[in-house]
Amino acid sequence: MELGSEYIVKIEKISNLGTGIARIDGCVVFVENVCPEDEVKIKITKVKKSFAQAEVAEVITASPRRVKPFCPMLKACGACQLQMIDYDYQLEIKRQIVEDSIRKIGGLDVEIPLPVPSPEIKNYRHKIQFPISQTKVSKRLLAGYYKPQSHEIVNIKYCPVQPEICDRIIDFIRENASKFEISGYDEKTHTGDLRHIVIRVSKYSGKILVALVVNSGNTNSRFKSFASEIYNEFDEITGVCLNFNTKNTNVILGRKTECVVGADYVEEKLLDKVFKIGADTFFQINPASAENIFAYVRNYIKDNYNSPLVMDAYAGISTFGICLADVSDKVVTIEENPQSCQKAEESLVMNKVNNVEIHSGDAAEFFKKEKRKFDVSIIDPPRKGCTQESLDEVLRLTKDEIVYVSCNPATLARDLKYLCEKGCCVKSIQPFDMFCHTYHIENVAIIEV
Repeated sequence: MELGSEYIVKIEKISNLGTGIARIDGCVVFVENVCPEDEVKIKITKVKKSFAQAEVAEVITASPRRVKPFCPMLKACGACQLQMIDYDYQLEIKRQIVEDSIRKIGGLDVEIPLPVPSPEIKNYRHKIQFPISQTKVSKRLLAGYYKPQSHEIVNIKYCPVQPEICDRIIDFIRENASKFEISGYDEKTHTGDLRHIVIRVSKYSGKILVALVVNSGNTNSRFKSFASEIYNEFDEITGVCLNFNTKNTNVILGRKTECVVGADYVEEKLLDKVFKIGADTFFQINPASAENIFAYVRNYIKDNYNSPLVMDAYAGISTFGICLADVSDKVVTIEENPQSCQKAEESLVMNKVNNVEIHSGDAAEFFKKEKRKFDVSIIDPPRKGCTQESLDEVLRLTKDEIVYVSCNPATLARDLKYLCEKGCCVKSIQPFDMFCHTYHIENVAIIEV
């Protein structure tokens, strides 16, 4: 197999990274923008010892599962890898991704049901993070997502998976930044002003919070004036913040955020509770699908426990804690981001909840010091999952069950394997489609200790 050579292949399945899998003389070939059962002519773009990568030169016979992509930027933009596959079959593909991870990485034989579908599959993404750069000659700002396997920005004017108002706000920023002598960021030279645009849209109220991530340690008159210009242009915008990030890193947000005009939050509603969400606080990008997850966990605890003591680790703005308050004796939440804890405290007051105990700090440190035993422990860690030390502590503190919420099937499988080696039993795993048209999938695992 040589670089540039062409072959006709049939796509067997979709990998856990959203690429199609085909085989040539026993060698695995990963192919982008394909559907299982497609017969395609491919061109080899990369050859490694154990695999190759290819692009589609021609679709010879389309799979019955193939549909027309609704976004014209599919091939250029790396965000929605499964868009050419009909939505029902996307759910089956994601079920297979979870099942493969649980069996191959976790070594567990657990039946995986179809994911609970997202109530919305377009305009569902209510948090947007666009990297910013600029052209070398004209100095025109570019804003969008990265091309697949690159840091080259695709300049996106229209994105059908986010609310339309986001397109207009981003275009206004792109077209007017130069009036305030604000340049785009160059990650190679670590120069330029504007690194990212982060937008949080409330599905509940329609209000919008905008954060400009700037390559600076503090504000200045240019940034403040531009923030006011953005705020005054759109009635839907409730506030504009500046986030300061001078580190030479891929991490989007810096540690310091300043609201320069308007409010520093938007309100979102889940179940019957309202939450304050800041520019630098975590909240699920798909509120409608998130509500399904919170209802699932709440109903499970309501049906199986009578006023339990619950621990909620990696709690963010204590969303689980507040949603579970009326079916629990007490919920103890732990979150290391102080801004999230502040918004959680404000949400407690707003919802008149008085049985949620909020702790600000590192979860691992809290585990070591805590003496209480919890009936149920909820853990919702980042994509990297939990350390073995943290899992040991959660086990020590839990009497009955752990509810593990995960956005990464691979690290979930790894952690479930470890818990089972410690004597736990996985009762169920339920996927939820939070990230439509991508290979990402959220899961809720119920684990008996």
